[in-house]
Amino acid sequence: MKSATPKVLHEICGRSLVGHVLAAARELEPENLVVVVGHAREQVTAHLAEVDSQVRTAVQDKQKGTGHAVRMGLEELGGAVDGTVVVVCGDTPLLTGETLTKLAATHTEDGNAVTVLTAEVPDATGYGRIVRDAGGAVTAIVEHKDATEEQLAIREINSGVFAFDGRLLADALGKVRTNNSQGEEYLTDVLGILREAGHRVGACVAADHREIAGINNRVQLAEARRILNDRLLTAAMLSGVTVVDPATTWVDVTVTFEQDVTVLPGTQLHGATHLAEGSVVGPNSRLTDTKVGAGARVDNTVSDGAVVGPQASVGPYAYLRPGTRLGLKSKVGTYVETKNARIGEGTKVPHLSYVGDATIGEYTNIGAASVFVNYDGQDKHHTTVGSHCRTGSDNMFVAPVTIGDGAYTAAGSVITRDVPPGSLAVARGQQRNIEGWVARKRPGSAAAKAAEAASGKPESEG
Repeated sequence: MKSATPKVLHEICGRSLVGHVLAAARELEPENLVVVVGHAREQVTAHLAEVDSQVRTAVQDKQKGTGHAVRMGLEELGGAVDGTVVVVCGDTPLLTGETLTKLAATHTEDGNAVTVLTAEVPDATGYGRIVRDAGGAVTAIVEHKDATEEQLAIREINSGVFAFDGRLLADALGKVRTNNSQGEEYLTDVLGILREAGHRVGACVAADHREIAGINNRVQLAEARRILNDRLLTAAMLSGVTVVDPATTWVDVTVTFEQDVTVLPGTQLHGATHLAEGSVVGPNSRLTDTKVGAGARVDNTVSDGAVVGPQASVGPYAYLRPGTRLGLKSKVGTYVETKNARIGEGTKVPHLSYVGDATIGEYTNIGAASVFVNYDGQDKHHTTVGSHCRTGSDNMFVAPVTIGDGAYTAAGSVITRDVPPGSLAVARGQQRNIEGWVARKRPGSAAAKAAEAASGKPESEG
């Protein structure tokens, strides 16, 4: 990956690569889930604790092959275990729980000692080949670097995903040798050992070969992201969501939708974002951990950790920061930024304003170019604006301050003291007109000539 980040911690669609694999494995409801860690294990272990607190880890100090890694995993469980052991790779984010369930079921139903998940791929370069006998039974898995010319022509590949009989697996691992080009313990050698001992070796073919794709570089990472994103959008559309342009719409696996949602082009939905029935988001919006209420409209907006109430209107070009709570039918308009702000039902902040650390009641209108001055250089302070207020344009509300219900504030005011309910607050200097100033100070200018034409007086008489 050419990165300081361990490969399995790279993310697509809101989860790390290993996080996707863990989610798929959890669908099997396993008695134990063990992740074998080696390179950068401190980072990986810390991440695992965040995404799945019940997972166990086993340490592979030296990378001595896949067979050795599985031995370390079994040792974490005390050695041989009863029942089925499913082995998966940590860099296959497209693998689904449905496929793993099918693998486990095939393994049990066929009475196999080992069942390998395979796939037919267009290009098998780099993968272990599945070798079958004349009857179709699996006889071996040959790594690409150890394969003959005839074996290299095989397109059925090993996914690296297996279901084993736990007892037979532990015994066979003790018999694996390292007489190969890499001097490693290959897990795939277990198949031959079990077959030679008279046990049944079977296979389960994945319905979609892309599920087993491993990630080894950022090109493959991007390809997997596109495949998974398409899968998520397809599921959303089949559940009643309109996605106008899937090619420019990106979602995380944790995003949820209700019916009759519309997602417009250029939209990104991340984290625990939820879009309620009939809401419209986009175009060109990026929502993270945001709840959008039924019938709400969010246009050209960046939102992080906000709640948009039913039938509310946001944007275009709005920025909702964490702690924003918009009430029913409220409005946050063009070039408005909010943070830790509760905006009541029917209240409007139409344009060019900053509302931070504030509570605004119902059916209030905040004038254009208003700023809630919440920071004194050391501490944040709160502003409260009541219901049915009308604040003028270009107001500064210097917190802490309270504007009572039904109050008005004059345009251009700097409000530093509480305003009683029903009052008009005026906090600005009185206007003074100095006539003839342009003619005296800017004689001959375009402004002076325009003033002369408008007044009908020559400049000298200005």
